[in-house]
Amino acid sequence: MGRHFVPLTVDNLAGLPARCRDCAFWEHAPGSADQSAPAGRPGAEKEAWVSTVLREWGTCGRLVQVDGRPVGFIMYAPPAYVPRSASFPTSPVTVDAVLLTTARIDPGYRGQGLGRVMVQSMAKDLLARGVRAIEAFGDARPDALSARLWDGGCLTPAPYLEAVGFEEVRAHAMFPRLRLELKRAVSWRTDMEQALDRLFHAGLPRPALHPA
Repeated sequence: MGRHFVPLTVDNLAGLPARCRDCAFWEHAPGSADQSAPAGRPGAEKEAWVSTVLREWGTCGRLVQVDGRPVGFIMYAPPAYVPRSASFPTSPVTVDAVLLTTARIDPGYRGQGLGRVMVQSMAKDLLARGVRAIEAFGDARPDALSARLWDGGCLTPAPYLEAVGFEEVRAHAMFPRLRLELKRAVSWRTDMEQALDRLFHAGLPRPALHPA
């Protein structure tokens, strides 16, 4: 299985599920009308937002491809580019952090470790740009993990965030704010790869990794 993590751009935005591509939940300020399906060309708002962030700040997402087929994505940006973030009861995001808005993996590719490696790919990108941490508003509602991560919901389930290394920094019954120190995410991958390489070169069987 060939898997690749590529920067999200306007050109490959079509790789997002239609529901996510046409949604502008995060791009609207609190109290503004819900325009997730605006009049005119569907997805125009998301395309314009990605174009602006790319031009002014840089890459704002990673697209996961398996054998050339898009199977997941993760999106992130400084809170200044995410007006909706101010509406959460656990806001604001810490001043040294970027905000993870949405993460999604296709149902057919769950249980293969893609969610964790996707976060590590994001962490490597942001560390190279001088970012120290990433935060997210987790969805802690009972059905969050079973439905929202896989069906294109706008929020990322808190159990998923915790499974890939995020820690709660402000508690809330429905929308806790979680944080991941980026060096921690990258060092986990480096340490694991070095351990596997030592086993491999010693002639021992290479163990299978079981994703969280």
